[in-house]
Amino acid sequence: MNRTLQQLLTFFAIVLLVGCASVPRPAVKNFEPSAPPYDAWAKVLANHVDEQGRVDFAGVARDRADLDQFVAYIYDYGPNILPELFPTPAHVLAYHINAYNALAMHKVVQTGIPKTLAGPIKVGFFALGKVQVGGEPISLYDYENKVIRALGEVRIHMALNCMSVGCPRLPREVFTPERLEAQLQREAVRFFNEARNVQVSHADRTVWYSEILKFYRSDFLAQATSLAAYVNRFRDMPLPDDYAEKFIDYDWTINQQP
Repeated sequence: MNRTLQQLLTFFAIVLLVGCASVPRPAVKNFEPSAPPYDAWAKVLANHVDEQGRVDFAGVARDRADLDQFVAYIYDYGPNILPELFPTPAHVLAYHINAYNALAMHKVVQTGIPKTLAGPIKVGFFALGKVQVGGEPISLYDYENKVIRALGEVRIHMALNCMSVGCPRLPREVFTPERLEAQLQREAVRFFNEARNVQVSHADRTVWYSEILKFYRSDFLAQATSLAAYVNRFRDMPLPDDYAEKFIDYDWTINQQP
């Protein structure tokens, strides 16, 4: 077997084994429909996420009860099933942000805590392997792009977390409908003031942005005349609006605690 063919076979084997399979519902007993068990998700964040937003995935894998409880609820219930429990746009959006983050964390654990989501695993992890939201099978890619982005809140890109180093920092608290506006504003301010996400080179007259702003450029430009104009809504030190734009390569390494 030549080397190229062997590499191709290895590529498809990794995709099939790691990412493409649907993730089954956690084996949690059925419970009565009620408000989302955000208390369980809050325990996961408090116990397994540090101040830098890094996750103790091994700890989550050893102690899965709270994550499994919340993910089982996401699989079974949501605004499409119980609209009376999600009476405002803030209730709906908070549910989806928490759900996406929990599903991504759960999927990392289910796939054996890979070192990175780059390469062959990316397609399977995000696009082919299905999770479930409110009884409907869906990929993480479609969940973000067809459901959550459709809600029209651009700051979700500072709140959704795929568990990679390049993601926004994962807060150690649940997004709640009552505090959602303040939480989204806080995360946007934090994101755009971190040097890992926005860097200015006055010598080159260039601003380097997180590649998130390249991935979702159309969302940001629907809100402002330029990326700099959007980012300056949240920056302590405003960016020049006439500098060239370049992008920092996204880091798909799993955001594991050391």
